[in-house]
Amino acid sequence: MKSFTYERARTPAEAAAAVANRPGAKFLAGGTNLLDLMKLEIETPTHLVDVQDLKLDRIERTGEGGLRIGALVTNTALAADDRVRLDYGVLTRAIVAGASGQLRNKATTAGNLLQRTRCPYFYDTNHPCNKRAPGSGCAAIGGYSRQLAVIGSSDKCIATYPGDMAVAMRVLDATVETVKPDGSTRAIPIAEFHRLPGDEPQRDNSLDRGELVTAVTLPKPLGGTHVYHKVRDRASYAFALVSVAAVIQRDGTGRVAFGGVAHKPWRIEAAEAAMRQGARTVVSRVFADARPTADNRFKIMLAERTLAGVIAEARS
Repeated sequence: MKSFTYERARTPAEAAAAVANRPGAKFLAGGTNLLDLMKLEIETPTHLVDVQDLKLDRIERTGEGGLRIGALVTNTALAADDRVRLDYGVLTRAIVAGASGQLRNKATTAGNLLQRTRCPYFYDTNHPCNKRAPGSGCAAIGGYSRQLAVIGSSDKCIATYPGDMAVAMRVLDATVETVKPDGSTRAIPIAEFHRLPGDEPQRDNSLDRGELVTAVTLPKPLGGTHVYHKVRDRASYAFALVSVAAVIQRDGTGRVAFGGVAHKPWRIEAAEAAMRQGARTVVSRVFADARPTADNRFKIMLAERTLAGVIAEARS
């Protein structure tokens, strides 16, 4: 790990300004992703701004009947909250499906959303990676790609977003609240928060330099049956080959988002009109523009079968 300097911020705006005004600075909260990458010298910040004292660790009701989740609420606390378990069950199920209990105890809501979209080549500095070193190339294209994206990729990157929580938040239409270095704030729909790789795969999200996530807001509960299925190579502590987050109503209508298939949580709202027609029809629309490799073509069929299982569970 390379040397760095360190400070603890006192307010969100102060933290945002500290990162914006110092080249090479990054925020530090739980650190479960950042510190691992620093140890490998993939991330090499010269200055860390610790945000753990900012009192952003509460879950509160909103005036619209939803929930406002502070950026520093841990994954464990969020998944265990009675209001989340009762009204947003897909979120609890997705969080519990991710990582280990020890990591969930430390990982924060904002940090989970901000984890790097990555693939095995991202970790291997012996291979080119446009996310790690822009312009160097993508070893995954033409390389081993079984785990990687089947849709939404580009000729610069085919990595997949690894998280579970954000897939559930995508199906719930969450909103990400931020503060900028000048103290102004904005609200970013979760659909617009994570980016596709395009020509800039090193940019995982739509945040500006120094912009700090302060909270995530969930709208009022959707009702219905909440299901999260995650298919992976081993039973625990593994990223999804395919995951499905769904909220299905009694009349068979519903919402669905997929993980493990693209550079960000993948949801095509127009395809949800076909939920009553079954998984095959929905998946054919969701993945209409898919560009799988020979190694990961199976993911489309796996997505269909996983969604079929989700629909069957919701109807039982």
